[in-house]
Amino acid sequence: MTADIRWVVREGEAGPLSVIVGRAGGDAAAVAEGRVFVGRRRALSEEEAVAPGDEVTIAAHREGGDVTILANEDDVVAADKPAGMPTIADQSGASHTLVAAVARALGVPPARVHATSRLDRAVSGVVLLALSAAAAERLAQARKAGSYARRYVAIASRAPSPPRGVWDAPIGRARDPRKRAALGREATFAVTRFATVSRVPAGALVSAGALLALAPVTGRTHQLRVHASHAGAPLLGDRDYGGPSRLTLPGGRVLPVSRIALHAARVSVPRPDGSAFVVGSPVPADLRDLWGALGGGTEAWDCAIDAVLDEPG
Repeated sequence: MTADIRWVVREGEAGPLSVIVGRAGGDAAAVAEGRVFVGRRRALSEEEAVAPGDEVTIAAHREGGDVTILANEDDVVAADKPAGMPTIADQSGASHTLVAAVARALGVPPARVHATSRLDRAVSGVVLLALSAAAAERLAQARKAGSYARRYVAIASRAPSPPRGVWDAPIGRARDPRKRAALGREATFAVTRFATVSRVPAGALVSAGALLALAPVTGRTHQLRVHASHAGAPLLGDRDYGGPSRLTLPGGRVLPVSRIALHAARVSVPRPDGSAFVVGSPVPADLRDLWGALGGGTEAWDCAIDAVLDEPG
């Protein structure tokens, strides 16, 4: 199966979901892999009853890719998620996710692997996953205590003003249920520390693009992307929040931006003995190449990863 299938249950077809999946041409593993939805609800069993008028969606199977394991100790795994791979199951199922890739790499059941943080599909970098309930609880407590520290690097379409400080606009729901908005509905407290580390040389672009160092203090959905956009500095490739997906240089060269220019470069959490468990992910070549094409220097990346950011007031 190479494309998603949608099937509306007709009169006389009511019965177990497995019959509808077969009639629609879906594969036998679709329900088990989490790729079948009745309306907007993921189906959990082939024996679920469906009724006339129900819309059944069978997502195409997507092969899972490989993932690099950066560290593995005390039942905490640090994985290097590539852009394009979802962290957890989505409407295409679970086999192509980071969780599934880590399970394959370690030779353990996917049910044993729990993501303790999530990166959006189009974002790359370090993700910590727990292999036991005790490890998951330890990381949850670190998050509550403020000792689950993350450093991101990003390329913004322009430099924010002021160039450094703290973004603290509450984040809530947008009109589109897939998005979030600063000061949106049911907005909750959100804080991001930021600094402009380097700017695109004058004349390279119409707007003043910039390399940013970002540190989320809270962990709201799409937080860094929403805060950057709200500050007038949407990230390159982030079309959902106003970031351009292509750039035209003065000489006429067009630079396509196929992903969100955001990378989780480092995560630090306490070990059981109190020492720091620090894991870094190299900045991917596509982001380095993009910054270089804009005229940015390679040394700026290390400056962004190591920059000292302002503390929230």
